[in-house]
Amino acid sequence: MKNENLTELLEYINPAECDYQEWVNVGMALKYEGYSVSDWERWSSRDTARYHRGECAEKWRTFNGSSSPVTAGTIVQMAKNGGWSFAKDSHELDWDAEIGAKEDYVFIDKGWIEHEELNIPTEWNPVQQLITYLETLFEASENVGYVTQSWVKDDRYLPSAGSYDRTAGQLIEELNKCNGDLGAVIGDYKEEAGAWIRFNPLDGKGVKNENVTEYRYALVESDSMEIEKQNAIIRELELPVACLVHSGGKSLHAIVKIDAMNYDEYRKRVDYLYMICQKNGFVIDRQNKNPSRLSRMPGIMRKGKKQYLLDTNIGKSSWSEWKEWIEGINDDLPDTESIADVWDNLPELSPPLIDGILRQGHKMLIAGPSKAGKSYALIELCCAIAEGKEWLEWNCTQGKVLYVNLELDRASCLHRFKDVYMALGWQPENLENIDVWNLRGKSIPMDKLAPKLIRRANKKNYIAIVIDPIYKIITGDENSADQMAHFCNQFDKVCTELGCAVIYCHHHSKGAQGGKKSMDRASGSGVFARDPDALLDFIELEVTDELIKQEQNKAVCELCMDRLREFDHQDDVSQDDMCSEKAMLKACLDYLDNDVYEDIEQAAETVRRDVQARTAWRVEGTLREFPKFSALNMWFTYPIHKVDRHSGLQDIEPKDEFNSKNSSYKKNFSKRKTSKERSDERKEQIETAFEACRLGDKTTTIKALAEYTEKSDDTVKRYLTEHGGFWIDKGEVGRK
Repeated sequence: MKNENLTELLEYINPAECDYQEWVNVGMALKYEGYSVSDWERWSSRDTARYHRGECAEKWRTFNGSSSPVTAGTIVQMAKNGGWSFAKDSHELDWDAEIGAKEDYVFIDKGWIEHEELNIPTEWNPVQQLITYLETLFEASENVGYVTQSWVKDDRYLPSAGSYDRTAGQLIEELNKCNGDLGAVIGDYKEEAGAWIRFNPLDGKGVKNENVTEYRYALVESDSMEIEKQNAIIRELELPVACLVHSGGKSLHAIVKIDAMNYDEYRKRVDYLYMICQKNGFVIDRQNKNPSRLSRMPGIMRKGKKQYLLDTNIGKSSWSEWKEWIEGINDDLPDTESIADVWDNLPELSPPLIDGILRQGHKMLIAGPSKAGKSYALIELCCAIAEGKEWLEWNCTQGKVLYVNLELDRASCLHRFKDVYMALGWQPENLENIDVWNLRGKSIPMDKLAPKLIRRANKKNYIAIVIDPIYKIITGDENSADQMAHFCNQFDKVCTELGCAVIYCHHHSKGAQGGKKSMDRASGSGVFARDPDALLDFIELEVTDELIKQEQNKAVCELCMDRLREFDHQDDVSQDDMCSEKAMLKACLDYLDNDVYEDIEQAAETVRRDVQARTAWRVEGTLREFPKFSALNMWFTYPIHKVDRHSGLQDIEPKDEFNSKNSSYKKNFSKRKTSKERSDERKEQIETAFEACRLGDKTTTIKALAEYTEKSDDTVKRYLTEHGGFWIDKGEVGRK
């Protein structure tokens, strides 16, 4: 390993804490990285209890390579577990670091730990010691495993399998009747060895992990620390200790409440427990992880010393209370502050990124159904930020933006940016402000993506990061509120770490959406809508044939006017002519050459097809930092969205509005009205409005009718045209 000296890292790894496989892994990693057997030997010799000269060399010769070798990374990780950290003066994230993970969980100053004197019992009552232990740890009906027989290996006394066929209730009953003869109940033991007991209940069939019936406790022990210091740290950490036992040797055995539901949860909780202990100076014996592990039995003599119960039920009352306490004192949350202290000197608000919609450093969600052009809208936004231009109808602050592409192949994505620029008619003067990260086929859950994203973006000074779409990186069940809260928190971390806005899109749930509020349309948990600072929701509008014809008419009129203006004939048509496709085409025929007119006719057909292919959309918003804006209507004309400046879409209802389960229309009508019924209603409405507005005169105006009906001018014109019984001339309206 080039960057770190592995022999230095070994200083953070206690061989006495390693199990056999961990010890072998260290040797294999050293050999793979080019170190010598003497390096392994020197480190191993620190475990005076298990070290045998020559054993390392003998094992070293068997390390002959592997298709999946053990490398320096193993030693690095073991050293981290022992308190070492990479580049301690650096605040950069590790490659796969979890954003927001606690740096160390250290809150005990190891240099200031005072020794805690042991509370040695003045009276020695071995039977009562064991009874108290059993009553504290077990239910009366639970089987208890214990060992009094031992055997010798390398001058060490090792326990046998022992007994496991009696319940705690049976043992306590017999102990109460034994007149102080502990051996009569549990069997005689060798005082040189002592005796052992298992702290989790068994099924009465064996003593392996699979025989454990409740994953209730774990063992915390150290053989390499002063016993008074062990006592001090256990109490300072407020470990939820059920029983604290003096081993009769050089360690305390803390039986810690774990209360796990199953073995997997037990392993995770024990790893967490050991990590907290290790970080706070408790050099823990990591061989004690097994739930069927033996611990020292209280009430026993061992080499002339007592194995005794030092304390019961100390520290926090439960695992959950302790973990909550640990997390609480290790949080990185800011302190509270008095509003009075800042009343006259309030901090500056973050400047807007999108005027009236989103501030810099905040989050925005765009939600909509498929084919709404959400990706194109996001690309348009990227271009607007890069150039400092208007997006839809909102001005954008100019700056650098990163577009995280999770869905499109690289070529399609890059072509889309060019297509959007061309359709907008913008000169690409600030392309260096747009970076693209193409991750199609490489997307990973957001909690894993966030640190990699932050690592890459850390020095790029982006003011916005756009993630498209989020379904590719969702972590967990999108209908689960707590899982989606965790998912959305990753966006907060990106915002906080980089000081930029995060903008992302998500799809609608299935079914009609017209009768729902905008914030209830996004698929999955309501967290999606309530988490971002700004939510923009796209919903499709159900356009009529009449409206499409009207839009085609406008488009052809604009085409003709452009060509007439090109040849300086714009003054040869009246304002009424400008509103009629037929009149404008005739003017082009009258004033322009035949070949020019033929080009116009072909272009008009193209324009009509383009209008026919348009889809209409309404943007509604839920904002945290700005006042609510009026619904914005627009056309999606591939590949860009164009705001409906003429208000032709103002009165159009959302698509499938009448079919929506939540729609108020369905509550008020037993069936959907036919097209003819709706047309008759519009005709009746315009008749009523005309009679009310003309007030004895034969005519009225478009403006008066619009005010009366609370419709737009264009909608009134459409109603009048549909009716067929009125004429319109320069804003004046009369009956034919």
